[in-house]
Amino acid sequence: MGVIAGETPTVQSPPPHGPTQPPLNPPPPLDRFAGVDRATADRVRRGRYPVEGVLDLHGMTQAEAHRALTGFVARSRAAGRRCVLVVTGHGRISGGILKTAVPRWLGEPELRRHLLAIAPARPQHGGHGALYVLLRRVQAQRS
Repeated sequence: MGVIAGETPTVQSPPPHGPTQPPLNPPPPLDRFAGVDRATADRVRRGRYPVEGVLDLHGMTQAEAHRALTGFVARSRAAGRRCVLVVTGHGRISGGILKTAVPRWLGEPELRRHLLAIAPARPQHGGHGALYVLLRRVQAQRS
């Protein structure tokens, strides 16, 4: 098949971004304060709860970050810490894979049982590239 003089060939190009499908598991909302009184929730949201530990996930793979987060949360709670900071980064280069995954991981039963609340960090603590995590108190063993 040739091109007739004066006509331009039409070439079908693929859609610019491929098919659009919603993500399978959209991340949960960041502000979760079920079981926390209003004053405590406000203190966490405003960055006025003392940060007692920091986990920086920069440069980790998803598997490394998940293991680090699981261990950090469990150790922090066992040590009696109440509020910790998890730094995921803004994800400007990679698209924010950890920024999206960490809130979802915190909602998993293994980690959720340790938590009271999570909230985006204030700018001085990393802003939207970090999360405050409020941990449950360790229950004293009854004898």
